[in-house]
Amino acid sequence: MRLFRGIPAQADTPIALTIGNFDGVHAGHQAMVARLTAAARSLGLPAAVMTFEPHPREFFAPADAPARLTSLRDKIARLTELGVDRVYVCRFDRNFAAQSPEIFIEQGLVRGLGVRWLLVGDDFRFGAGRAGDVARLQRDGPPLGMTVEAMHTVVVDGVRASSTAVRQALRQGDLGAAAALLGRPYSITGRIVGGDRIGRELGFPTANVRMRFERPPLDGIFAVLVHGIGTTPLVGAASLGVRPTVTDAGRPTLEVFLLDFDGDVYGRAVRVDFLHRLRGEEKYDTLAALRAQIALDVQATRAFFAAPPVQPANPSVSLPS
Repeated sequence: MRLFRGIPAQADTPIALTIGNFDGVHAGHQAMVARLTAAARSLGLPAAVMTFEPHPREFFAPADAPARLTSLRDKIARLTELGVDRVYVCRFDRNFAAQSPEIFIEQGLVRGLGVRWLLVGDDFRFGAGRAGDVARLQRDGPPLGMTVEAMHTVVVDGVRASSTAVRQALRQGDLGAAAALLGRPYSITGRIVGGDRIGRELGFPTANVRMRFERPPLDGIFAVLVHGIGTTPLVGAASLGVRPTVTDAGRPTLEVFLLDFDGDVYGRAVRVDFLHRLRGEEKYDTLAALRAQIALDVQATRAFFAAPPVQPANPSVSLPS
């Protein structure tokens, strides 16, 4: 996969392209990429994705912007796994937002990227004041040598697959619904770093995972699987939150107590899969009370993984025709 920052002044080769934020790379995004790669292969073109940094809502209203589901690095890794050949990361700033639809189509898509085949969602808007839409692309694209296709909504178990729907499921602690929308368990990746060793003092040493974003989309205590330490995933009880009993800093942290594991994990890059929410985060009057609750959380985690796995019903996915 080749990564580009911004749109070149002149394309080096024709491409097939889709455009979006792709936060979470959920089932709807996966369907778009599947259609993109199929078209690209049939046309003999590289399959490319244009995405934005920061998220447009972070630019226009940073205080009200949604929590990110994935970091930029994780998004690119996931798109690569799905067969994307190129990712163009465009800096979303005032100049980018002020482009007219004509400039975006003619100078950006056609001249800069060499787009010969374009896939967008049927509600896609672009250009200053969101003046451009799919009808505009389908009108102006073909005379410039660009075929434009619109994709309809993907529905999973009666819910429109969207980053917003995934965030809502995570906020509600419904990790099963989030996993159905994502096509996999929700996960956070990061590197294990040194902490304040409070967990060790309490008898439950934790691996502190440095997250790539400051506002995770969920919080609480979870049963998790940790990938990246051994040859098989490790079972853990994770705390994701601001740790109100031990600090007033208010900065979210991710700590994982690895069950039945004793080894050096510092510096390891790991992926934490969130499988089950045990409870919400609470503040305790004493460290002794916190220690007792952690013991109960570990017990609940063992019980979760010891129970015969419930085979979830295959999600009902309605793909666009």
